[in-house]
Amino acid sequence: MVYLDYPTGNLKRRANVQLLYNNSKVQKQCTDLKTAKKLFGGNAALATSLFARINAMLQASVIKDIVMMPTFHFHKLSGNMDGFFAIDVKTRRDPWRIIIQPLDENEEPYDPCNIDEIAGVVRIVEVKEVSNHYE
Repeated sequence: MVYLDYPTGNLKRRANVQLLYNNSKVQKQCTDLKTAKKLFGGNAALATSLFARINAMLQASVIKDIVMMPTFHFHKLSGNMDGFFAIDVKTRRDPWRIIIQPLDENEEPYDPCNIDEIAGVVRIVEVKEVSNHYE
């Protein structure tokens, strides 16, 4: 992505969010249409929506760009998922969500993970899983 640096008038390339995947299975679910359809029981609309969400994360410059998108329903998880966040794959009515964890420049989790303080600087996100919330 290219943007204009207003003070100098020069065109610059903006760094986008880097996505890491918890394992190769999750990576394949998020990057291979056939695997995504299988995950969603053949539902092509959910697979397409997953790809759109992944693409939106890749186009974001920082995680705040994702947090600010109301349709994603970005929310903090608690309990044994403390430090993780979720976004809806399609809508609030669908049980599927993408579980993510913000990472620092050393690819380590933030501790503590206060999204309000770090959202403007996080450029690395790990996709932990794509899961059905109710299973």
